[in-house]
Amino acid sequence: MLTVTDLSKSYGRQTLFDGVSFQVAPGERVGVVGRNGTGKTTLFRILLGEEASDSGTVGVPAGYRIGYLAQQLRFDHPSVLEEAASALPPREDGTDDTYRAKAVLAGLGFSEGDFSRDPAVLSGGFQVRLNLARTLLSAPDLLLLDEPTNYLDVVSIRWLGRFLRGWRGALLLITHDRDFMDGVTTHTMAIHRGRVRKISGGTEKLYAQILQEEEIHEQTRMNDEKKRKDAEIFIARFRAQATKARAVQSRIKALARHERLEKLSEIRDLDFRFAEAPFTGKWMMEVRDLSFGYDAGPPLIEGLSFPVAKGDRIAVVGPNGRGKTTLLRLLAGELPPSAGAVKPTVNLKIGYFGQTNVDRLRPEHTVEEEVRQANPALTRTQVRTLCGAVMFGGGAAEKRLSVLSGGERSRVLLGKILATPVNLLLLDEPTNHLDQESVDAFVEAVNAFEGAVILVTHIERVLSALASKLVVFDGGKVDVFDGGYRDFLDRVGWRAEAAEEGKARHSGSRPAKGRDARRERARIVALRSKEIGALRKAVESVEAEILLLESRLPGEEEALIEASRRSDGAAVRTLKSTTFAARMRIEGLFREMVALGERLQEKERTYASELEELGG
Repeated sequence: MLTVTDLSKSYGRQTLFDGVSFQVAPGERVGVVGRNGTGKTTLFRILLGEEASDSGTVGVPAGYRIGYLAQQLRFDHPSVLEEAASALPPREDGTDDTYRAKAVLAGLGFSEGDFSRDPAVLSGGFQVRLNLARTLLSAPDLLLLDEPTNYLDVVSIRWLGRFLRGWRGALLLITHDRDFMDGVTTHTMAIHRGRVRKISGGTEKLYAQILQEEEIHEQTRMNDEKKRKDAEIFIARFRAQATKARAVQSRIKALARHERLEKLSEIRDLDFRFAEAPFTGKWMMEVRDLSFGYDAGPPLIEGLSFPVAKGDRIAVVGPNGRGKTTLLRLLAGELPPSAGAVKPTVNLKIGYFGQTNVDRLRPEHTVEEEVRQANPALTRTQVRTLCGAVMFGGGAAEKRLSVLSGGERSRVLLGKILATPVNLLLLDEPTNHLDQESVDAFVEAVNAFEGAVILVTHIERVLSALASKLVVFDGGKVDVFDGGYRDFLDRVGWRAEAAEEGKARHSGSRPAKGRDARRERARIVALRSKEIGALRKAVESVEAEILLLESRLPGEEEALIEASRRSDGAAVRTLKSTTFAARMRIEGLFREMVALGERLQEKERTYASELEELGG
């Protein structure tokens, strides 16, 4: 068991955590959440002994092994398979477990042909995957994973989720993909305002508890402040009167004894809307018989055709290295097609968020200068407002890009896109380096955008929330699927998972075969659709009632103020009663929505597990 006691860590005047204590028991899989900069990665480094804490202790039993996805990449063996297998713990009976290394490598997207390749010639992304394979195969007592999905495609992430659900050791996981975290963990731990809170259950349950506690804190603080002010007025008024001396002294002592609650500092969120250029027609772009390949290899795209209409939400999905980023560069006009055409309409204005664009940011510029460059017509106040929207408020807008992290540079590029009105967004992994709250803000901003969006992302929650059409790279070809991501999984699915199912059936590990398996799968899918659909409708209904009640409250509060001004006692009593009842109803509805959300997540996990057993 890992035991952390009274741990503190600060950098200068910034306190990351102060006197935190927690335990991680064998078999616990703990999701670690917190805003960017709260100290999640620093905590991992302290647990590994790579960084010293200011105070406190980290205790583990003798022989306890911690596995970590190291940032430094070093390979000591001549082939991918040998490198991965070198991490396997030796067996006392001498059994060769190389098959386990092959299974993990395949799950992470390596082909059999890759097994014999020199690790040094792999791309950076696949070197990180090989490092992840070694970490998973080393079978430590505690596994620390810091954003393990960043270099994985959606197929490999689904495999990793299945692998971690079967993990028997302890796990601490940091990821910006909330659904992935909730799908594999048993507990959630937040680093929030310098403290650590750990609970059994998912992120939604933890955030609801934190929100409720902070609301109680703020209400208590306001009540205390009112009582304090009343006491100070009493003391000032009667201090000089001998008859009130004892009462005054009593109030002074009470004030001195009573600890003053501090007002909670505001936590900034990514909060923005994309600037929209007008578009009066329906069709924005036509992709016709598009083909492309780099000189050194086979074609990545052949004969691809699809239209792009105003309001479309098109997700480009598939394994890494198959052409998703290349397609966005073709659509943006950065690459010429080998054959076919990309035909934009005359008044199309494109905003392109891609890794190549992040790399082209000028390191000598400040954040403000770089954002201004996107639209010199903006005033300084407008530019500063945009900087604040992407969390570079105040003096942070004057930071030079050369000192920013990868995530901060991504936010700068987002700010540049916000500075220019557009009607078509091309977004290549825009949520990498964002924390979970910022991913939520991004989804809201895309939903509010009236133009079209073509998006590459590996986060299934984002795919499910946004996509109404897919461009699917799978099985060596690219196709268009007219439907959402969940429809795609139910009706088509990923070929790698179908192949895995076929191997399992061949090995006799699955009782259902052929037509029976398909019939059982169809039955489970139908049940899932019915139950989950009903729960989602219930969540939407509760959410709609909350929004309705909250929209009425300001009017009722104004009416209450007006009634007080008129000294209309009857109206005041009635309005006080109705506003109090509305607030109580809203609180009850929030609790109901959290409970429904937990039931929904549990059902989704249950059905996902049942479908996995059938290879779905």
